[in-house]
Amino acid sequence: MSGLDVKVRDLVKVHRTGKIEVQALRGLSMDVKAGELIAIIGPSGSGKTTLLNIVGGLDTATAGAVQVGDTNVTALSVTQLVNYRRKIVGHIFQTLNLIPTLTAKENIEFSMIASGVPRGKRKQRVQELLETVGLQDRAHHKPEELSGGEQQRIALAAALSNDAPVLLADEPTGELDTVNAKIVVDYLVKVNRELGKTIIMVTHDPSVARAAHRILRIEDGVIKMSLTPSEVIVEEKAVSYTDQLRARIGEINTQLLQLDEDFMAGKITGDEYTEKRLKLKQTLESLREELSRMGVVT
Repeated sequence: MSGLDVKVRDLVKVHRTGKIEVQALRGLSMDVKAGELIAIIGPSGSGKTTLLNIVGGLDTATAGAVQVGDTNVTALSVTQLVNYRRKIVGHIFQTLNLIPTLTAKENIEFSMIASGVPRGKRKQRVQELLETVGLQDRAHHKPEELSGGEQQRIALAAALSNDAPVLLADEPTGELDTVNAKIVVDYLVKVNRELGKTIIMVTHDPSVARAAHRILRIEDGVIKMSLTPSEVIVEEKAVSYTDQLRARIGEINTQLLQLDEDFMAGKITGDEYTEKRLKLKQTLESLREELSRMGVVT
């Protein structure tokens, strides 16, 4: 299925913890055309992921409206949102959502089984998607036997399994090195061009953002500006590689604090907490090692 228009109007999201209120989105509006590849950039805590989660039906808005194609997402019931997530949007996350006990082929097939797709059609679809992401020879490998870039490409194939017209990618290259990040971005561009999918991608990396048709910058819960790829080069040229690494370290430290809070609040299990914390710590250590190799003291 080809891409759909995405229209966001006056979106507000307030997070409440006891008596404390944090306004993540403050009347944000944006338009994404069917078949467009959009990158969303901005500082940590600016509302990027919150926006993506509301568009994707993973979170609800406090006020405002989101329309994807003919669907008013903000008016859907809990049951309707499940169907919406299965058929209309495909999600690609920074922390890979692959099931470790399943092979690459089985991970791609998994959501089709949940949607009741016949076995013969599933088999054909899996083969097509493995070809799309260039991993036919890795079909029977489990996630631990794949590189980070290969895992993310399988995650992309899984997001496409039900032929969703809209793909939402939240920091899809955040835990990858430069080479693998480029490979994953190239496949996202391929999917956008060849299949006509609408893609909204959150990223902290200017080089990844430049693969998009347009780049939207979010600050303080609203879109401050819309940039072309060439304008992003000018916009980001003063940001050194060292600054980018430091900013990424700051984001991961924030994620670790949030992870601690979620565990203490009982929002995630001990196993989930341990697994996610280990991944974040490993990424943090690699970033610190990179700064150390550059002679920067952290």
